[in-house]
Amino acid sequence: MQLSSSIVPFLLVVCGATASGKSGLAIALAQHLSAQGRNSVIISADSRQVYREFSIGTAKPNAFEQSQVPHYLVDVCDPTETLTVADFQSRANQIIQDGHGQSPAVIPILAGGTGLYIKSIVRGMKIPRVPPHPELRRQLERLGQKSCYAMLEQVDPIATVKIHPNDRVRTLRALEVFYVTGIPMTDQQGERPPRYPILQIGLDTPEIDARIAHRTAQMFEQGFVAEVQMLMAKYGETLALLNTLGYAEVRQYLRGEISETEAQRLTVLHTRQFAKRQRTWFRGTPEIEWFDSNAVDLVARVVDRVDRFMLQYQAGLPEV
Repeated sequence: MQLSSSIVPFLLVVCGATASGKSGLAIALAQHLSAQGRNSVIISADSRQVYREFSIGTAKPNAFEQSQVPHYLVDVCDPTETLTVADFQSRANQIIQDGHGQSPAVIPILAGGTGLYIKSIVRGMKIPRVPPHPELRRQLERLGQKSCYAMLEQVDPIATVKIHPNDRVRTLRALEVFYVTGIPMTDQQGERPPRYPILQIGLDTPEIDARIAHRTAQMFEQGFVAEVQMLMAKYGETLALLNTLGYAEVRQYLRGEISETEAQRLTVLHTRQFAKRQRTWFRGTPEIEWFDSNAVDLVARVVDRVDRFMLQYQAGLPEV
């Protein structure tokens, strides 16, 4: 199917749980578009792939994969830095805007499993631009979750409708925003969806547990333990990112607390639990169109859907 070069700017999204094959599909889509004479870029929507040196444990696209199509928001921060959702949204929106401004327009592919990153773009979330304040958070944490939640009920009662009493992270963030700005976080939130068309492709499969086990085994074979050992030596064992999935389990092994076999087993277990939460998040988005990751004709089916989507909007353009 050959498309005209006069297609309106739009955004493709490839999302789903970890190990569902998002990166591979995004690259395949970009190559298909390239064969049609359409330039595209991949914007990573992964909250850990933004950090340099965290590679094997985050399933970051390797050098060869990144050479196939331009990748953005990969390796953009040092492990000691913090990239907030607002930071991600600002950077991603700028990449999308720059691409849409070219002639012909570049087609951005937003690919990843961090649901809040994706939602910030496709829903146009209004996010308070308040950076983390470690000292304020430490002071609040010392009060305990029960007291913090009671404080939140006083300063931002609307937030407590959405935040569970045991959700320490979101409670602290809401209090942090209020005490830094003097304005309740809910008064600063809302949505302003982008005007360009968006097609959201979701990947899932009943075999996700097997895919997770296979990928975890590959990570350990590729040198995951050595990567964590290097990071611990360079940044110290208390680096916040070393508390994340996979890295925390391998750190336990390197401390002599568990065996390497147990570290791998726990990584699989915790990744499956994480994938379940991701699937629940994405299933709450009715706009996502779902495809089976293990389907032999996956790429062909998704490519057909993308082509039909593009033609749908191309048909509405005036002739030039």
